[in-house]
Amino acid sequence: MAATPEGRTPAGGQGAGDGLRSGGEQAHAASEPLIGAGVERAAAGGNAATASSRAVHKAGSAAAALPPAKGDSDLRGETPDDMEAPEGSLLVVRKLKKYFPIRKGFFNSHVGDVKAVDGVSFFLGRGETLGLVGESGCGKSTTGRAILRLIEPTSGEASFDGRDILAMDKTELRKMRRRVQIVFQDPYSSLNPRMTISDMLREVLSIHGIATGQKAKDRIAELLRVVGLRPEHAVRYPHEFSGGQRQRLGIARALAVEPELIVCDEPVSALDVSVQAQVINLMQDLQDQLGLSYLFIAHDLSVVEHMANRVAVMYLGRIVELADSKELYRNPLMPYTQALLSAVPIPDPRIKRERIMLQGDVPSPANPPSGCPFHPRCYHPLKDQDCANIVPPLADKGGGHFAACIKVPLGAGYNGRPPGSLPILDPTPPRVAM
Repeated sequence: MAATPEGRTPAGGQGAGDGLRSGGEQAHAASEPLIGAGVERAAAGGNAATASSRAVHKAGSAAAALPPAKGDSDLRGETPDDMEAPEGSLLVVRKLKKYFPIRKGFFNSHVGDVKAVDGVSFFLGRGETLGLVGESGCGKSTTGRAILRLIEPTSGEASFDGRDILAMDKTELRKMRRRVQIVFQDPYSSLNPRMTISDMLREVLSIHGIATGQKAKDRIAELLRVVGLRPEHAVRYPHEFSGGQRQRLGIARALAVEPELIVCDEPVSALDVSVQAQVINLMQDLQDQLGLSYLFIAHDLSVVEHMANRVAVMYLGRIVELADSKELYRNPLMPYTQALLSAVPIPDPRIKRERIMLQGDVPSPANPPSGCPFHPRCYHPLKDQDCANIVPPLADKGGGHFAACIKVPLGAGYNGRPPGSLPILDPTPPRVAM
């Protein structure tokens, strides 16, 4: 694999478009190599023959049967489950699972499970934005809803500011939800069409005992100004607003209770590009002013690049890569991440790169493959029988760059920090030009 030139973003650079477009695109010769230098650098310290075999693999060249194990699988590296939560963590999630039962027959017998979320672990710090990306159906939204207990998790741990969310009763859960809110993907269906904006926001303030009467009216006017709307808009109904304005109203409703953490469930995916930029800049401004933390769920990798301090990539209910945003876009280690980033257009016609076209369909979460969940579609040149037999741990490959691939050697995360150290947050993510 050729090293990525220093100073150039290999996959989904600034201003790139939709990160998960699929099918119908012709592959070009790669003058912009995708796979980062970290794998090459780590492999160079070991077997030179192994390093030289890591060429860019063209789709469709993998053999139908896996070759026998070569003994080069690397299971080393500390996992998030092994690590102590860093000081100041606001949200800590460990081994979170959500299975939906499959029932059949006259007696409604339990015959299996849809493993929507299967052992997700991560930390989220105060004032940090963690991007959660992946294809549709990979479990992103289910993860966010399970953390808030909008749907009950099957097992695992989730703590907010040191308190166990899954052990809370209804009273404690209501108090916690004043500090943790969600912005839904569809701004129209998440708003009550029979209530004016004033009634909707007043209900939130009343339920949580924040304000009533004239104080509530003043608070509503303030919230509308904060999200870029006018106080006189409070008497309107949701259908009288545009899509971007309705999403601003969803953000205003989340801000009404003065939360510390907001789960953003694809908040801009239903908006056009110009409105996306306005909403993203609004969210960044609010984060700067109020010190908010975001769990930002999206499928558009270019939006996540602008928003997130760190990025977690999900596949089939599991996190397969987790790293600092700049490190992940510069040096993707997991083959699935490389394939996603290869689909992001570069806004420069002079730069071309090879598109990695994955073979086959995404496996069913009701019947996931053995070993690595990605191995049936993986194009890694070192793929062997170990990939079908070993469930890869989400291991730190160096500098806080976690990857769930046994063919990525320890040390491939090459940003100069020792294995086990968590990424240093970038306090000022780049703004989107409007």
